[in-house]
Amino acid sequence: MRDDVHMAAGQAVQISNGWPAPAIRKAHERSETFGLRATARPDYDVLSGAGLELKREQNRVLCMHATPVMETLHEQIVNTQSMIVLTNAEGLILHSIGDDDFLQRAEKVALRPGANWAEDRQGTNAIGTALAERCAMVVHGDQHYLAANRFLTCSSVPIFDPYGDVIGVLDVTGDHRSYHQHTMALARMSVQMIENHLFATTFQETLQVSFHGRPEFLGTLMEGIAAFTCDGRFLSANRSAQFQLGLSLAALRAHTLSSLFQTTSAQLIDRMRAGLESHLMLNLASGAVVCARVQARRATLAEGARPAVVHGAAAQPAACTMAQPPSMGLSRLSYLDTGDPQVALVIAKVRKVIGKDIPVLVTGETGTGKELLAQAIHNDSPRRDQPFVAVNCASIPETLIESELFGYEEGAFTGARRKGAAGKLLQANGGTLFLDEIGDMPYPLQVRLLRVLQERMVNPLGSTKTIPVDIAIICATHRDLREMIAQNRFREDLYYRLNGLVVRLPPLRDRTDLAVVIQKLLHRESHGRANAQPLSVAPDVMALFERCAWPGNFRQLGNLLRTAAAMVDDDGQIRREHLPDDFFDDLRGCGQSQALPPARAHAEPLVPEDARLEDVTASTIAATLARHGGNVSAAARALGVSRNTIYRKMPAADPGRGPDGA
Repeated sequence: MRDDVHMAAGQAVQISNGWPAPAIRKAHERSETFGLRATARPDYDVLSGAGLELKREQNRVLCMHATPVMETLHEQIVNTQSMIVLTNAEGLILHSIGDDDFLQRAEKVALRPGANWAEDRQGTNAIGTALAERCAMVVHGDQHYLAANRFLTCSSVPIFDPYGDVIGVLDVTGDHRSYHQHTMALARMSVQMIENHLFATTFQETLQVSFHGRPEFLGTLMEGIAAFTCDGRFLSANRSAQFQLGLSLAALRAHTLSSLFQTTSAQLIDRMRAGLESHLMLNLASGAVVCARVQARRATLAEGARPAVVHGAAAQPAACTMAQPPSMGLSRLSYLDTGDPQVALVIAKVRKVIGKDIPVLVTGETGTGKELLAQAIHNDSPRRDQPFVAVNCASIPETLIESELFGYEEGAFTGARRKGAAGKLLQANGGTLFLDEIGDMPYPLQVRLLRVLQERMVNPLGSTKTIPVDIAIICATHRDLREMIAQNRFREDLYYRLNGLVVRLPPLRDRTDLAVVIQKLLHRESHGRANAQPLSVAPDVMALFERCAWPGNFRQLGNLLRTAAAMVDDDGQIRREHLPDDFFDDLRGCGQSQALPPARAHAEPLVPEDARLEDVTASTIAATLARHGGNVSAAARALGVSRNTIYRKMPAADPGRGPDGA
């Protein structure tokens, strides 16, 4: 039985979040063994700037994948008197972000980059104890060994690499008086995202099986992912796969594709080549049946490049090949030409310069599809069989972007990876380099990039050699580069080197092809649905879509449709009750508040001033039942009430007539 204790205002109170009390007791015993005293001053020996940069470089892959996830997590917990911390496997803090006022308080106990929070330095704390126990850990208030840290509540989750080794910790720390039980769940989900990203980029010539017992969980954090060689030898599996298969990573290493999924790699690839199944049904050794998607991946020529998914017969990997169903090859210029004259003009322009060594600069608001256009240009170019390497200049820490772009030589610095590392420029050799958010590239690096573009030679860090490269360049930005030039934030010579052809993608609100775009997106969402009924949009909802300004452009539209598709009834039609409340907030923000009733009341009939509550309730229920064809379950979901409530409020109704069998 777990003793769950949360210290609030210096008093112990019982909570239901759950931390392993024996682990806390063991951690305190270890702290005493380390010779620490509870009243002692914590270890404030913070690593210097140069030393910290070296540690970050040694953990650059972890930092690269974790930093964007930390930003997303911060958006979810902002203004909660907390911060997010990333450490390496030794407990050394590499990065931290959080609320400014809490960061200042955390500084007082050296909870900042460069400080080490291993147990032998800080005693019992979530970071150090999670590393020691190799499991997620919550440490509340007075559970900290050192008195100086007892104003904190910390939720830490160790990060494992695809080989089962701990490589770091993601921690959410806040004031112990404002602890939220959902914090650990958010931290776990964030770590799962980081681990899945690491998994996807680790294995090169592999056959990857993504699976789950329910088809709707494919493509989500809940799916299991297992990697095999093309002859079926097991390589690794993520945490969800280990859970579903009921085996640890060590135990799975004794298995093969055949012993786990009762099929051979050849049979699996043949089924995928046929393209007759939206997803495969595979049998586990336990007798359970799972839905699965299969991808054959091939190694690129450059070390460390992201594995490229093989589409169609054009790509010929050295090991195994697999043709995806035609519906999966989405990013082509013809696919993007959906009837809007502005987009058609952009496509016509880029078609004329494809293959002519003319750089393309794509501008437009965030979320307008700039990377999708860049991928389409590459896929329609003579370089289509070579790598397409995308670099988001805004998401890579400024301290890492130079080595990320140019790579480094063996022995370039202490702790550098053996044999060095190829940068993105070399990884893209022969293919296309896409520099997204080029306006966020640090000013000092712009001159190095300019030199590469002019000379087509790369000089890795720590190397005296220059390596010739053959790359096509596509850049994108939502910033006004001319204004940045005037402010001395972007080099004018680099700008004129990049703008061989400048095209602008219009925001979604200015496009005339919204209905076609929505149809294509819904077709993608329909792929793999258990219900064969195609997704559609009710006419009144489509009218609302046409009036929305879509400030988030395609990201907003895609997320909305994905959520709505998960909520639709058996008929597959998206109606008002399937739309999130913030969508109606956006509509009201566009000056349409008079045209729209409140979001929760958007489906209710107009009510006379002298109407009784009972009459209004009965009328609303009757209208909702009519809209759902008498389906009591669907009406109850739409109104947010139980079926019994509908029966109780409609005593004259015959529930046995409901098509849902109620």
